[in-house]
Amino acid sequence: MSLAGLRGAVGFLTRFPVGHDETGWEAFTRTPATFPAVGYLVGVLGALVFLVPAPPTITAFLYVLVLYAVTGINHADGVADLGDAAVVHGDPERRREVLKDSSLGVGGTLALVGLLLGLVLAAVPLAGAPIAVAASIVVAAEVGARLGTAVLVCVGTAPHEGLGSQLTGVNGPRSLVAPVLVALPAVVLARPSYVATAAVVAAVAVALALYRWSSAMLGGVNGDVLGATTELGRLGGLLAGVLAWTLWTGDVMGVIAWTLS
Repeated sequence: MSLAGLRGAVGFLTRFPVGHDETGWEAFTRTPATFPAVGYLVGVLGALVFLVPAPPTITAFLYVLVLYAVTGINHADGVADLGDAAVVHGDPERRREVLKDSSLGVGGTLALVGLLLGLVLAAVPLAGAPIAVAASIVVAAEVGARLGTAVLVCVGTAPHEGLGSQLTGVNGPRSLVAPVLVALPAVVLARPSYVATAAVVAAVAVALALYRWSSAMLGGVNGDVLGATTELGRLGGLLAGVLAWTLWTGDVMGVIAWTLS
């Protein structure tokens, strides 16, 4: 993993002012391993929020606030666009036309509301969990979401020229080995590891589901699909991690009652 590729990934996937230039962008597009690498950075910053001594609902709100302060809203825009495209009747070309429309429709609104609500609901029980559990789930969800994005970059095909084609056109299935290796520490070093495993597996499963859906409905993987994969993969990872923790501890009803109290 080159320093230029990592800098390009941080510049593109976050709001950190590391600069944007053609060299960094080119290195980033050819290094899908930088996707999960950036996931560690975002995950650690998000996990720090759970150290704040505040009520669970406040902590959950701060988590979402920090999340988008660090990553920006470009990926969430992909969720909105896919939400609008999903409710359109027609062929893939018609749905791709909807993706280009800057106005927000009912499908996109519902998708964004569901995304934000899901993030908050997942973060509330984490606020009462041991910090090791919360950190393991948050970091694994970020790494897993970006691993899923890397999967689409390596196996997907873009339906037209654009951001998606710049990433998928220079990578192939063999490029997926490095992202997997980069993501492994998120599981191996987590405590407990089973919550991190659930988060990563769920995030990648979301990516594969979006890959199948976009191939059938849009004709391939474009920039909106990649952005939505990161956002929805994170949500799936968080929910799966929380569910794994509650089921393993055998206190599902206790956690639900505590969350609603």
